[in-house]
Amino acid sequence: MMRFLLPLGAFLVLAVVFALGLQRDPRALPSALLDRPAPTIDRPLLHAPQQRFDVAQMRGQVWLLNVWASWCGPCQEELPALKVLAARDGVPVYGLNYKDKDGPALALLARAGNPYVASAVDADGRIGMDFGVQGVPETFVIDAAGRIRYRHTGPVNTQVWQAQLLPVIRSLR
Repeated sequence: MMRFLLPLGAFLVLAVVFALGLQRDPRALPSALLDRPAPTIDRPLLHAPQQRFDVAQMRGQVWLLNVWASWCGPCQEELPALKVLAARDGVPVYGLNYKDKDGPALALLARAGNPYVASAVDADGRIGMDFGVQGVPETFVIDAAGRIRYRHTGPVNTQVWQAQLLPVIRSLR
């Protein structure tokens, strides 16, 4: 009898663990940086390599950091929407071009539209690691004090903007 109960008990435990795992949102990635100061981004700008990205210049305003790459299909899809939404609601969006080459990145922005006030080049991915980026696109809401207040994984579209990003931005203004 015990020979049948032990495998049955093990199966039931595994079934419960799998069922609990299926109920979790795979896009809900925890971020250890929430409510902490945004990491320093000391990288050249994509459109002006002689200039550096300076997070200190954004102090006093709520802004978005959008991590993107030209090789990322969802990033290509979100650029036009991000440009329209940010302009409509007056939200400054800065980019972090992640593990990409300048030529293809510039070509994509020329073709799809450039929503960024400026975009820093993160060719080696170190800044992305500092932010805990697990894939592109990812978008961070950063408050006037320079603290990360929200993280969205995946492309930004009108629904995400209205339901998730804009309420956080408005609460911080």
